[in-house]
Amino acid sequence: MAQRFPTVAVFGLGTTGCHLVDALVHGGRRVIAVERDEAALRRGRGRVTAAESAVEFTTDPAAAARADLVVEAVPERLETKRRLLARAHADCPPETVFATTTTGLPVTEIAFGSGRTDRTVGLHLFPLGPDREDRAVEVVGTPLTGDAVLADVQELVRDLGRIPVPVADRPGFIGGALTMAYLNNAVAMYERRYASRDSIDTAMTLGCGLPMGPLAQLDAIGLDTARDSLEALYERTGDPRYAPAPTLAHMVTAGLVGVKAGRGFYEYEAGGAARGGEADGLGEPVPARAVRRIGVVGSGTMAVGIAEVCARSGYPTVLVARSELRAKEATAAVERSLERGVRRGKLAPGLLTESMDRLTAGRELQALGTCDLVVEAVAEDIDVKRAVFADLDRVCAPGAVLATSTSSLPVIACAMATRRPEDVIGMHFFNPAPVMRLVEVVHTVLTSKEALGTAHAVAAALGKRAVDCPDRAGFIVNALLFPYLNSAVAMVQEGWATAEHIDTVMAAGQGYPMGPLRLLDVIGLDVSLAIQRTLHGTFRDPALAPARHLERLVEAGHLGRKGGRGLHLHER
Repeated sequence: MAQRFPTVAVFGLGTTGCHLVDALVHGGRRVIAVERDEAALRRGRGRVTAAESAVEFTTDPAAAARADLVVEAVPERLETKRRLLARAHADCPPETVFATTTTGLPVTEIAFGSGRTDRTVGLHLFPLGPDREDRAVEVVGTPLTGDAVLADVQELVRDLGRIPVPVADRPGFIGGALTMAYLNNAVAMYERRYASRDSIDTAMTLGCGLPMGPLAQLDAIGLDTARDSLEALYERTGDPRYAPAPTLAHMVTAGLVGVKAGRGFYEYEAGGAARGGEADGLGEPVPARAVRRIGVVGSGTMAVGIAEVCARSGYPTVLVARSELRAKEATAAVERSLERGVRRGKLAPGLLTESMDRLTAGRELQALGTCDLVVEAVAEDIDVKRAVFADLDRVCAPGAVLATSTSSLPVIACAMATRRPEDVIGMHFFNPAPVMRLVEVVHTVLTSKEALGTAHAVAAALGKRAVDCPDRAGFIVNALLFPYLNSAVAMVQEGWATAEHIDTVMAAGQGYPMGPLRLLDVIGLDVSLAIQRTLHGTFRDPALAPARHLERLVEAGHLGRKGGRGLHLHER
């Protein structure tokens, strides 16, 4: 079979254009790389890693006449793209196919401006994902795009070792619509001084396993490019989630546009490596109380995981469950987990015995009286938690730090159930606690510096990275993660794409550990709905209202992987 599009012209050698040139050369294509002037061409040439023998670098746009496919990767401005392709239309033979790499602009309007409505497609790449070939590429068709053209472009994508995902010409397609709202939300969180730059990025990389934090990702994309994409999406949709955060405009005006300028949210060395920056924790020494013994209240998955981490890290640990049977089951679960670690060679055999010797379990809360830090990990119900904290206030020694592991409920509500709210703090561990390295340390307006410092010191002693944030619904991770997950459900509800296509774009395109809909199934749709309702109830933002499709699935008992069916079907 003849090779589709043996010669490809690429206009624009920014991040996307250079990535495309490298992919095309790797896939055996001859590339004509076009830039507007010699200075831009020189900069772009330095970013292309492909063999120069396979690339013709030029400032002459007429060179595109020799290409079978012309791809524009220029800045996100409609008239700029339309003018460029209209010029190419005049230069190129009638059979040449055009592609636009836009994120936020309508492919249909670009196609009309190009003069080739039936031979213009969108080709949305993800140049910042992991360095692998099984990467998704969104292939965007318009109502007028010829079926044969779409089939040929999809075959080219496959030939480059990528996964073509057919999508309709909707604002942002799949990847841009989900990603740009998430990134903009992270900037808004930063500019409100809710959390530090490094805390936001650390929370999302360690808490969600993302390849890079949102602010570092914006630096890599280019803050000017991100701002232009958001402007295009906002103008097209009127959705306030896409109205660029003021900080973006301010930084772009100051020339702080990211890696390519040497400075954005971070500062960069000449080779693009970020220089050292803010600390992930408190930023200045804070006094901490001595912690010799840790208590854990609960017997579920999170309580068991936290107890294991504490005992394994050298702390005498007391687990209190609601019955002796549940206490024995929790102890057995810790032992099984440690045994698995020994079998897999991740833990020394002696650590199993030592850890189990440090762990005691029972049902009497009085056993927590000698603990210096107690972590509550019971059901995610504020009334249940408040009752536990009232009991802890009664049995725990003065000065003991009382922590809740809640992921979405207000820490202050737990604190006010005690007579010592200054000693109450949030320590949000991530599941599975023995594996996940992140702990969100959440302080209320009443939390003392000593309690805050103690939580950070213990998290470090447990081998965790602590990020600090105030007591606000969702803290850092859930406040950024769940609006993104909810938007993905809304896409399915509105018929944008299938669950499989959405997950493929975000996992194989953006490099996320799993797609948003599969992640929701893993979390549990009932748990996810409760968190989304908390966010909506707190901020009263219509955009945070739970997707009706999510509510319907929960009402039908389709709760995700644990029930065998959710947004996907699962084997039981």
